[in-house]
Amino acid sequence: MASAETDPKVPFSLKSYHISEKLGFILPEPLEELPRYYRSWMDIALRVPELLHAHELRTHINKMPLLSCEFLQRHKELRLAHLVLSMMTMGYVWQEGEDERIEKLPCNLAVPYWEVSQRLGLPPVFTHADGVLANWRKKDPEGPFNIENLELLVSFPGGESARGFFLVTLLVELAAVPALRKIPTVINGVRHGDTEAVAGALEDISQSIEDMTERLKLMRAYVEPAVFYGIMRIYLSGWKDNPCMPKGLVYEGVQTEPMEYSGGSAAQSSLLHCFDELLGVKHEAKNGSFLTRMRDYMPPAHKQFIQDISMQPSLRSFVQQQASDRLNQAFHLCATKLLAFRSYHINVVSQFITVPAARARQHRHQSQEKEGGVISNAPSALEERGTGGSSIMSFLKTVRDQTKDVFLAGTTNGIKHNS
Repeated sequence: MASAETDPKVPFSLKSYHISEKLGFILPEPLEELPRYYRSWMDIALRVPELLHAHELRTHINKMPLLSCEFLQRHKELRLAHLVLSMMTMGYVWQEGEDERIEKLPCNLAVPYWEVSQRLGLPPVFTHADGVLANWRKKDPEGPFNIENLELLVSFPGGESARGFFLVTLLVELAAVPALRKIPTVINGVRHGDTEAVAGALEDISQSIEDMTERLKLMRAYVEPAVFYGIMRIYLSGWKDNPCMPKGLVYEGVQTEPMEYSGGSAAQSSLLHCFDELLGVKHEAKNGSFLTRMRDYMPPAHKQFIQDISMQPSLRSFVQQQASDRLNQAFHLCATKLLAFRSYHINVVSQFITVPAARARQHRHQSQEKEGGVISNAPSALEERGTGGSSIMSFLKTVRDQTKDVFLAGTTNGIKHNS
């Protein structure tokens, strides 16, 4: 990685970053089973929704043996272990919602979870890398990579909406793969002054970002806002910047002081970080520090990829220096598509968080309606925040508006966005 980053004679490529030419950041063919020794983990993880519904998950986890991690040798074994331990942890913490919070994760869960996390370079909390990138299988291995032919390995409560939420997000990641493949073309083209190669790659990246937006639109078809907000969302919540758990969580057997970790967040996807670094989008201090912190929740090789993109010669400066209408238009189109994606994401967040939050306040003390009852069970402490701990709408709108700053002088006419 370092050689391609620092030596322009070495072509920049995806090879060193655990990025698949076919699947991008998605883990190819995740394992579905751990070695037999870890059967007790798998048995509980596969029953998380059922055990939470019966308020019995904590009881089952408390009876679980403390297992050694010595039989987890391969990367995919560690990824599956992190996924199942993450699901159990989120369920254990939030089994009783806001009402009966716990302060300590038992050592039979905390100790192996910590060790697996250390070996992977991931935090001991549920992340985008778990629930989206490593949590899928094809029903028909030879069939298409679409939502009808996909299913989750493990899930939170929420039924078909939970399935839809994670799989639509997976399809957004898949739509970005052509763009990821073209990032080295852009970087190498800038290094060697190849205007046509850069312009062509940016045109392909623009199309890929547009495809991401189209995939994100599937969220409305496959996820019910009331179910996401009232049932699922608490299980994505962490214990940093969360008023429900102001001190964090003690990982028993790891250390006596509580630790703070953010919950799962779209900001933990590496995709937009890559595009921001490539195009030169800069975020102001508060939002920038949150986004930078979210990189600690990514697989280390993916975080390194983003960092290495940031250290390349400036694409924006290259475009400004070239007398190429095609290159200018390609850069402008790319920034426009990124802006449009962020604007649409704000609309999705409004539909799935802001509107249900307002309805939850309205129904807090009157749960006669079925939907009102589901929504009013949602945690009130998170009404204005994302599961990663950010003040969600102001954060997203500021990040969206800062994307506009990357446009070159004289190319912003006609730029529109909602909200």
